[in-house]
Amino acid sequence: MNPLFTAGSLLTVVLLLSAGCASGPEANFKPDPGFISLTNGKDLTGWRYKPDETFDGRTESSDGRYTARDGMIVVNDYDAARGPHLRQLWTTAEFSGNFILTLEFRAAVNADSGIFIREPQLQCRDYRVAGPYKDLKQYKPQDWNLIEVTVRDGVARCTCNGEVLQESLKLPATGPIGLEADRGQMEYRRIQLKRLP
Repeated sequence: MNPLFTAGSLLTVVLLLSAGCASGPEANFKPDPGFISLTNGKDLTGWRYKPDETFDGRTESSDGRYTARDGMIVVNDYDAARGPHLRQLWTTAEFSGNFILTLEFRAAVNADSGIFIREPQLQCRDYRVAGPYKDLKQYKPQDWNLIEVTVRDGVARCTCNGEVLQESLKLPATGPIGLEADRGQMEYRRIQLKRLP
């Protein structure tokens, strides 16, 4: 054994490395200039089930469908013993006016989820398998993909890795951002929003 390491100091190094791995690189995510993060990287603070079940300070929703882990919000597989099949997790904040919402997602094989923008849903899935956008050329199965939603005057333009998903999704005047739990595991990270004039 290297004389620079005692059994105690080696244990300390292992514990520090483990702690760093446990928090993951996404836990230290900083939003892009002008953006605010919709997650704190540690727990589900700022998110809720409707009408009023909030998860501030908790790393898991009451039924286990959503978990905050390593700077991500993870949509977990359905467990019939813990709650309903379809679930929707919403921000406690509502967003009016014009804005850009960006986030990255990674879908397990055949995963089915969705992103709600002030209520209307944008399908977010393992697109090649689950559709409806099976012809996307830039989609990366089981890898990270970028969704960008630009809201102007009550209409959203939505893209995945630069390819158009919805050109003009009509929205109400205000509302929260939401994530759906339906089928399979979905991971969301770097969820950020920038207000526009």
